[in-house]
Amino acid sequence: MEQSKTMNGHLEGIKSAMHKYDAELKKINHLIWSNPDLAFEEYEAHNNICAMFENLGHEGYKVRRSAYELETSFEIEYTHGSGGRVIAFNAEYDALPGIGHACGHNLIATSAIAAFLSTCETLKVLYANGPGFTVRLLGTPAEEMGGGKILMIKKGAYKDVFACLMLHPMSALPQDDIFLSIAAGLPGGFLATDDVTVTFTGKAAHAAAAPWEGINALDAVVAAYVNISLLRQQLMPSQRVHGKIVNGGDRPNIIPMLTSVEYCMRASSVHSLKDLRAKVAKCFVAAAIATGCQVKLEWGDDSYADLKINRPICETFVDTMQQMGHSAVFDMPEQEGILSGGSTDMGNVSYEVPGFHAMYVIPANGVNHTQDFTSGAGSSEAFERTIACASGIAAVACKILVDDDFAEQVERDFRMGLVALN
Repeated sequence: MEQSKTMNGHLEGIKSAMHKYDAELKKINHLIWSNPDLAFEEYEAHNNICAMFENLGHEGYKVRRSAYELETSFEIEYTHGSGGRVIAFNAEYDALPGIGHACGHNLIATSAIAAFLSTCETLKVLYANGPGFTVRLLGTPAEEMGGGKILMIKKGAYKDVFACLMLHPMSALPQDDIFLSIAAGLPGGFLATDDVTVTFTGKAAHAAAAPWEGINALDAVVAAYVNISLLRQQLMPSQRVHGKIVNGGDRPNIIPMLTSVEYCMRASSVHSLKDLRAKVAKCFVAAAIATGCQVKLEWGDDSYADLKINRPICETFVDTMQQMGHSAVFDMPEQEGILSGGSTDMGNVSYEVPGFHAMYVIPANGVNHTQDFTSGAGSSEAFERTIACASGIAAVACKILVDDDFAEQVERDFRMGLVALN
């Protein structure tokens, strides 16, 4: 009964805060959606979000622009009392070339801002003389390309964070109801990914007059392509390899001396990805040996990890959404094989601290990364669903910050997950 009263109190406070900031949230959502910025160039979004909170300075929000040595990252923080746990919300706001916010990052940013504000407003009223806590809003650039969160991890953005929460919109499948929460850290949820650039070096020769004098670097590309195609027969359903030819040579009458390809690998976990990388590398090395070429493999600096789930957070979010009258599920497959195909640098965060990355449905006539989804992400209905789900993660955040027993469950589940991986 006491827990129910506490949750109801939190939800009433969150509802009040969402109403209070409704105009600001609608404005910032539209500003981000209508001014799409590409990875590491999100100056409009960065400046507009920071300006919004600077105008709310009397509320006690501390704004740090260009945080963690990234020009378009920010940190906005509210601290109550002394000590206590730190909860963080991740805001993403980078768009895609040519199609704008086709992954709904305007909604991701808006949900993080809304959850941050409502968590702060609720707790500082209900627990004016209660425990200390800190709520942090992190602006995380370049999720689509570049891994901004990985760079921020290296600079200590999550070092003192107890848990990190965020939301992500998706398009509806025919069987989906209005809201959908996916426990996306299971095998096949969100995948670990890495990329490699491979350069083959041979020897140029006249392709008609003296082809025997050459070492054909394009043959190495073709051989590598065939090797990987054969390898796919033995890959797990939750593994993917895909790539393209970047340079196939200069002219058709010259035996190509220098060629290159780019490949991407995805797997259900960082451990599975490591195994996949080793197999793929052999395909390139074998092609070089067979054709007499030299080969150079340049792996990506920062691979995306798979997304680990935290069961107590997932279950509490689903229960909260259902209590609010929305459809929500916690889907946990029992074995590998289900494959979403998506990857996110939130996966790397989930290896650092207990993480949560719920998926929810918005009305869109196309899937993510299409122009139709861009249109859906700018709709008023998408905004309303975002605010509803943001209320859910705000309620989870409140519980983590004030409920020691629940926080212990969250921490225990996270630690057990790390042990299972080692």
